Amino acid sequence: MTDITEHVLELVRMTSTDLPPDAEKALHKAHQQEADGSAAKDVFATLITNVEMSRAQSTPICQDTGTPLFTVQYPTGWSTRDLTAQIRAAVADATKRSYLRPNAVHSITGKNSGNNLGDEHYPTIHFEEVEGDTLSIDLILKGGGCENVGAQYSLPDSKLRAGRDLEGVRKVVLDAVNNAQGQGCAPGVLGVAIGGDRGSSYLASKEALLRQLEDQNPDPQLAQLEDRITEEANQLGIGPMGFGGEVTVLGTKIKTLHRLPACFFVTISYMCWAYRRRRMTITGDQVIYQ
Repeated sequence: MTDITEHVLELVRMTSTDLPPDAEKALHKAHQQEADGSAAKDVFATLITNVEMSRAQSTPICQDTGTPLFTVQYPTGWSTRDLTAQIRAAVADATKRSYLRPNAVHSITGKNSGNNLGDEHYPTIHFEEVEGDTLSIDLILKGGGCENVGAQYSLPDSKLRAGRDLEGVRKVVLDAVNNAQGQGCAPGVLGVAIGGDRGSSYLASKEALLRQLEDQNPDPQLAQLEDRITEEANQLGIGPMGFGGEVTVLGTKIKTLHRLPACFFVTISYMCWAYRRRRMTITGDQVIYQ
C-alpha cells in the first residue's frame, strides 16, 4: 500500500487556502446581483479579495479552519487502519504548517491538543470500500459558526404547520435559514437530508454538500424544490453576514434516505460562504486534485 500522507497534506492545504471554482464563481455572481453602494456589495467585494489573497499566499481563507471531515472511498486491499494513520499525520503536519488552526478541544477539560488530533472522531473519517483501483478522498472543512446554525426537524411540526411532505420540508428549511440570520456567515449553502434516523440524516446532509453548485438533482421534484428554496431564501433579505441584500443562500442540495414509518426527519447542514471542499483521486502513480 502506498503512503499517501504527503498527498493528503496537499489536499488539506488546497481545501483550506484555495476556494473551489464553482464557489468562487457563485460569489462573483452574487456580487453582481447586489446594489451599488450597498453593504452587501462591499461584503462580497471583500470576500472575493480575501479568496484571491488566500490563494496567492497559500494562507487559510478563514481564521476558523473548521472541522476536517474526510470521506474515503478505497479499493479492496487497502488498509483503513493505515489510511487513518496517514490522514491523521497529514492533519497534524498541516496544523504545524498553519494551513489549519489548532481546533481540537477536549470537551471536559477544555485543553487544546495543539495538532487537530483528538479521539477517534476528530478528525472525522468515513470509509467506503469500492470496486476498481482508484482511491478518492473528499474533504470538507466546516467552520464552527455555520455548524452552530445547523438544524434538525421532526415532521409534522405543528408550530410551522409543516406536514410530512415536500411542502413541509420547504417550510422547515426556510425556517432554519431565517433563524440563522447572519450568524452562519451567510451567504450559505444548504445541505438537506430528508429521512433516515437522527444520526444518518445529519451525515447525509453533509454528504449533500459535496455536490457541485451548478449540478442538478436527478430527481425532478427535488431539483425543483432545491431551486425554490434557494429563491425563497434569497427573498428573506438577510444578505451576506446579515447586512441585508439580495443573496442569502448560494445553493441548496437535497439528499433522501429511507426512514421508519414513525419518523420523518429533515436535517439542514448550513455551510458558510467559505465553501471549502475538495477531492483527491489516486490511481496508480496518478494523483488528481479537484
